[in-house]
Amino acid sequence: MLLKNSKIIVIKIGSSLLVDKNKKIRKKWLLSFAKDVQKLKDKNKKVIIVSSGAIALGCIKMNYNKRSLKLDKSQAIASIGQIELMNLFLNTFSKYNLNISQILLTLEDTEERRRSLNAKRTFENLFNLDFIPIVNENDTIATSEIKYGDNDRLASRVAQITNADTLILLSDVDGLFTKNPKIFKDAKLIKKVENLNKDLININFKGNNEFGSGGMNTKIEAAKICQLSGCNMIMANGLYLNPINKIITQNKCTIFVSKVSKLDARKKWIISSVSPKGELIIDDGAKKALMNGKSLLAAGIKKVNGKFKKGDHIKILDKFNNECARGLCSFSSNEVEKILGRQSKEIEKLLGYITKSEVVHKDDLVKI
Repeated sequence: MLLKNSKIIVIKIGSSLLVDKNKKIRKKWLLSFAKDVQKLKDKNKKVIIVSSGAIALGCIKMNYNKRSLKLDKSQAIASIGQIELMNLFLNTFSKYNLNISQILLTLEDTEERRRSLNAKRTFENLFNLDFIPIVNENDTIATSEIKYGDNDRLASRVAQITNADTLILLSDVDGLFTKNPKIFKDAKLIKKVENLNKDLININFKGNNEFGSGGMNTKIEAAKICQLSGCNMIMANGLYLNPINKIITQNKCTIFVSKVSKLDARKKWIISSVSPKGELIIDDGAKKALMNGKSLLAAGIKKVNGKFKKGDHIKILDKFNNECARGLCSFSSNEVEKILGRQSKEIEKLLGYITKSEVVHKDDLVKI
């Protein structure tokens, strides 16, 4: 079973799950969802929730119609709605002794390497503190994101940077159909998609509701990102009570199968997506450690070439200037200059603040 073997699970909740057609908050549904999350946590799963709903809840509080909102007012309503959204989660999840935190992101935060690396570390630290991150797009400062954006794609980016095993998109449909099931009675549910280009030819996707900003097209885009990231994706109907348990017991959903392994996806992301900003020259001992799957430590670095920031993509060269690896550096070039050749325990004293001990962590490094 897909979820049984998943260690990190990202769950995206659409606005239509939190707010019904009569603009009433679906508190009973959210309580049942919290119970599902508790069961996942009891099985040692790490859970991230990407939730829409800030603007929808803001509209309810202010008695506005979302369709009539202009961009500047949408941002103000999002700010009001964020408080309502987090209070709703806090009051509901606390009944199952679940700790939550809030992370607000824009697409730039997940696509720019340095910022995505910082986001990844934040998620990891929240997992270690036993908190469930509640992620939403930062609509209060976004521009085109409110007008054209969606949380489906954001959820897939979150799954990508956290190296998640499975992304679950909960919406108001059972999954992907051959036709729009709300219009055509003969529409059939597609249980598994392995080749997006081949399996989705001539399917017409339509999705529209007052509170949500994404339709079926955005979910397909999310599936593409997941498949290239080594992450499986499940599209299912979340309107039912206990929606995650329903997926597990009834398997009424569409599964988008990952095309590549996480390792292959990671290699593609690091090697192909970013131009190297600088170089680190390392000694034989460090090279041997890297070839054995270890992280790069400051003690093995002999020289720094170029100027780069924390999170930038760099080349790692041996003493003969042969490239042996590439990775994302956890320090700036100026910081590496200060700590190269030194032991990890000396880094805090040399830099004057607590930071990571690995210059390039093994998870952010690819051997050439």
